[in-house]
Amino acid sequence: NSFVTRTNTCGELRSAHIGQEVTLYGWVQYQRQGLFLVLRDFQGLTQIIIPQDEAHSQVKNLLSNAPMESVVRVTGIVSPRPPGQENPKMPTGDIEVKAETAEILNSCKKLPFEIKDFIKKSEALRMQYRYLDLRSFQLQYNLRLRSQIVMRMREYLCNLHGFVDVETPTLFKRTPGGAKEFIVPSREVGKFYSLPQSPQQFKQLLMVGGLDRYFQVARCYRDEGSRPDRQPEFTQIDIEMSFVDQAGIQRLIEGLLQYSWPDDRGCLTTPFPSMTYEGALADYGTDKPDTRFGMKIVDISDLLRRSDIQFVQNALSFPHGTVKAICIPQGVKYLKNKGLESLKESAKSQFNQEIVEIICRPDGSLKSLLTKFLGEKQQSELIQALNMQVDDVVLLAAGEHKQVCSALGCLRLESADLLEAAGLALRDPMTFHFLWVVDFPLFLPKEGNPTELESAHHPFTAPHPSDTSLLYSDPTKVRSQHYDLVLNGSEVGGGSIRIHSAEQQRFVLEKVLKEDSEVLSHLLEALEFGAPPHGGIALGLDRLISLIVDAPSIRDVIAFPKSFRGRDLMGNAPDYVTPEELEPYHIQVSWPLAEKEAKQN
Repeated sequence: NSFVTRTNTCGELRSAHIGQEVTLYGWVQYQRQGLFLVLRDFQGLTQIIIPQDEAHSQVKNLLSNAPMESVVRVTGIVSPRPPGQENPKMPTGDIEVKAETAEILNSCKKLPFEIKDFIKKSEALRMQYRYLDLRSFQLQYNLRLRSQIVMRMREYLCNLHGFVDVETPTLFKRTPGGAKEFIVPSREVGKFYSLPQSPQQFKQLLMVGGLDRYFQVARCYRDEGSRPDRQPEFTQIDIEMSFVDQAGIQRLIEGLLQYSWPDDRGCLTTPFPSMTYEGALADYGTDKPDTRFGMKIVDISDLLRRSDIQFVQNALSFPHGTVKAICIPQGVKYLKNKGLESLKESAKSQFNQEIVEIICRPDGSLKSLLTKFLGEKQQSELIQALNMQVDDVVLLAAGEHKQVCSALGCLRLESADLLEAAGLALRDPMTFHFLWVVDFPLFLPKEGNPTELESAHHPFTAPHPSDTSLLYSDPTKVRSQHYDLVLNGSEVGGGSIRIHSAEQQRFVLEKVLKEDSEVLSHLLEALEFGAPPHGGIALGLDRLISLIVDAPSIRDVIAFPKSFRGRDLMGNAPDYVTPEELEPYHIQVSWPLAEKEAKQN
């Protein structure tokens, strides 16, 4: 209550305050028959008793007729609630304030929706009136927790470990590879800035500059279109260190998260487990596995190698052919035929992968199209390998290794959704399973042109020390010194040890990626002036906070987010600008005919 004219907030009055005169400010949450109202602010609720005597008729009239969500000031005496009328669900439920004077500071017109967490509102309406949506307790909680976590992170990095908080430019130039960047016109003809997708180059240049330890709560921009878990502008906890290895970065982040972790979310156990990229793909079908539940992918190629099943034999005849399966617990009970068919259709439509089911009957026997090709011993070995129990359903896939793993990994998550929708608890949102995924490939075949390579992450990632020689002979086999941090099946951070040799960086850009290194001439030149070995990481703050509070979308932990399509529905951005405003930037808009007619109409 420092610096303001209230004596208390609406969430702090208790029995100890009885008899005191207090002044409260807040919004009218609820009013009942002119007898009492509930006043709300950022901290909580207080019940205000509306006086009924003639001497306070003006106060009674004012408070009885105040529209919901009007801003009022109330001065009164804190009193105990009458016996039996206490409300144990409210922190202020033992007291009430008997109003002596009151003032409506700002009356509220009819609301587009009620300011209550349990009232269903369309997301478009919430975004249009975001300033009203922010009044809800849930969004207030989310944003305040976010602020607390960021402050604790600053303490840990700056005060305890000597990091320097440096702001890097927002206007820069395009970076080869990676996500698509927004461009910003300049007054120089034909020249544009880019909004950086991350401060990647700047933080490396800060290491060349000898800062040793850098961090920033960084605003980043990516023009990625409509993706439900992405925003065109977002926030990273951006970190870079000199003279560090992968293990050092991992220990730093584990300590950072432990230090800043909310008290009511339990303790984090470190070190976090680690898994290779290949291991994650083989066991979970994804490079960001959710390890809160089982249903791991099991390789049954050797079990079925001697079978007479034609599609299995066809798959295993190829160099990377495999047969794998997942076992869905109690699948017969929870999935039903409709659920099973939807899973098979999903594998077919997304991955062009056929799926065969195997069901464990109540007597322990197997029901499947495959059983006639399998002897009793093979069936028994299959049950044992997949740890099948009565009413379990197995989904089996055969084909190329990566395709089969990806398809089964997707079905694993879709099965979990179906099981939970039917009432089986699998993934506790208040359980937090962190995991490091390491040993990613340094390069991947380019989408649309598999004969060329692109960086698996970005072109500044250093090769694994054991694979350096392969960089020059067979770059497709090189592992990287990249590491991802995964939480409950979502990637919440990623980083790497960087290339600090100008010669090696130039080779990667020009010979492997076939990029024009001139765009990065400033960075290449900097690496020639005694660049220290360095590495770093960036944590996706929005996604991390959304997982901590179990928000359905990262939009629920950002004060003013963009819509699914990247629009600001409140301010109606992006918006048109006039030709006169564009003139200094040497830009003319070329309107497609249909849009031109629509605009004129």
